[in-house]
Amino acid sequence: MSKVKKLLPFKLKVPNTYLLIFSILIIIAALTWVIPGGKYERTILNGREVVVQNSFHYIDSHPQGISELFISPLKGFVEAALIIGFVLIVGGAFNVLQTTDAINSLINKLARAHKKSKILRVMFIPLLIFMFSLGGATFGMNEEIIPFVLIIVPICLALGYDSIVGVAIPLVGAHIGFAGAFLNPFNVGIAQGIAGVPLFSGIGYRVIVWLISTIVAILFIYRYVKKIEKKPEISPTFNEDNERRRTEHFDNIYEENVTFSIRHKLVLITFALSLVMVVIGVVKLDWFIEEIAALFFVMGIVCGIIGGLSSEKIIKSFIDGAKDLVGTAFIIALARATLVISRDGQIIDTILFNLSPFVESSSAILASQKMFFIQSIINFFVHSGSGQAALTMPIMAPLADLAGVTRQTAILAFQLGEFTNIIIPTSAVTMGALSMARVPWDKWAKWVLPLMIILFILGFALLIPPNLMGWH
Repeated sequence: MSKVKKLLPFKLKVPNTYLLIFSILIIIAALTWVIPGGKYERTILNGREVVVQNSFHYIDSHPQGISELFISPLKGFVEAALIIGFVLIVGGAFNVLQTTDAINSLINKLARAHKKSKILRVMFIPLLIFMFSLGGATFGMNEEIIPFVLIIVPICLALGYDSIVGVAIPLVGAHIGFAGAFLNPFNVGIAQGIAGVPLFSGIGYRVIVWLISTIVAILFIYRYVKKIEKKPEISPTFNEDNERRRTEHFDNIYEENVTFSIRHKLVLITFALSLVMVVIGVVKLDWFIEEIAALFFVMGIVCGIIGGLSSEKIIKSFIDGAKDLVGTAFIIALARATLVISRDGQIIDTILFNLSPFVESSSAILASQKMFFIQSIINFFVHSGSGQAALTMPIMAPLADLAGVTRQTAILAFQLGEFTNIIIPTSAVTMGALSMARVPWDKWAKWVLPLMIILFILGFALLIPPNLMGWH
């Protein structure tokens, strides 16, 4: 490998995140000139638009040219407006929270406890990953991880870990739970409703899938933590994290004289109650991004008042926090633009139609594994759990019947395809979380790729028992 490098007249370098996503946009736009346009008819089932089986037909192509390519980021901005607005509001609210010094006081207290307690050092990371995974498995935690990135990354940096670990805890945890979900209404519930399977049936095996997947993720991240504890310089973000520790004053985090006042405690209680309200709102009140953003907006104001900040200081802190995340907003817009280009080019349905025949197999096990692979490909273009269920399950469910695969198993194959949300650069949530953590996608992809290989092998293996036991 070193000889190859010497022969190259230039240094190979992965482009930055913005250039990477725009390159993907160019590739998808080029594909619209090669892949013919196609469309499935849609109908309404249980209040949701779904694809009609055997209704695919080719239509006039809509190749995306130069003008469409450069317009797509703006369309992506419009279509991702809720997520972008959510990120900016959360960023502003968290900066107000940060200005009260309550978070710094908490980090100091946690760091000292972490240093003294061996049990806390062992359980801290596994417990957090488990909680995020449980959130993904039950109420479909996804966009909700974004606020946690802003608090967990600094805590991890203060405790001697790195930004990779800080973003992996919520990002990998929630996506693992989402893919291995057993009560998630946004993927399991919708997919089972479309496939005509009793709602949340098959929960026993799904709990096993979730537990195994979560344990694998915990072991992978924990093994990495042990490596960087022994040799911190192997961290992909070693230099950046050291600079951040210096500028954000994590070097004096173990000082005993840092105060943890009543105001700090009340601010943190307000923050904790807000998180509880998010969970209740999502699970019980059908809250979505708008309501959660409004809650964090109010939280920022209340925390500022309790923390003793003046109205001018609250406003300035909020604006500064939102301003710091403008780059994240552009990344989210570009990621959504990839969906805009492929949808406007009318190639998503064509890709699905041409992939469907590959499901056919003499072996039910192999057929279900092919479904898993196809769902992973589709997930690159459609990374919404509910959207992908509505697009693919009306086709995959009948195909499963023909291949001798139970519909319950076909739904599991669809779920496991969402493992790829951990790495795909077209996911607005993934790219937004990485941007907020200040972790470049290329460094993240290199770090997480071994986990993705493990998860793919695990996914193939987890689809074997359902076929052997005729899982209905």
